Amino acid sequence: MIDADGFRPNVGIIICNDKGQALWARRIGGQDAWQFPQGGIDDNESPEQALFRELYEEVGLEKSDVEVLAVTRGWLRYRLPKRLIRRHSNPLCIGQKQKWYLLRMLCDESKVCLNKIGSAEFDHWKWVNYWYPIGKVVSFKQEVYRRALKELAPRHTALEENGR
Repeated sequence: MIDADGFRPNVGIIICNDKGQALWARRIGGQDAWQFPQGGIDDNESPEQALFRELYEEVGLEKSDVEVLAVTRGWLRYRLPKRLIRRHSNPLCIGQKQKWYLLRMLCDESKVCLNKIGSAEFDHWKWVNYWYPIGKVVSFKQEVYRRALKELAPRHTALEENGR
């Protein structure tokens, strides 16, 4: 499902513990590539439905394991580097447009499971400072991470203060 401008709809997921730390996951593939969980929105699926499907598929958590604290107002877009665009695909996908969700984990962290279904996307995860990912994610995603984290920051700050 790619829009008329060439962007694939997607959800980004920032899962925080009660201390305000964010779940940061390493992609399988041996390149030390880390990111927040994310995934495409299927046809006839709302962003919120995609959020909970991807949450389960990527980190093994269910709707009852989290609380949705906030979501970005509009779509945040990033373009893929030219070398990653699949020129022979139709329609052509030039990047992603994302709704970002800030979640508070309600369950014990031992419930995180990176291989709940079929092939896993991640092989390791850890807790990091909320702002840490901006400088560590692959360069073409840095601006969208900065914008998402900044927009969701007021709700994150409230979570962090309540966790103290």
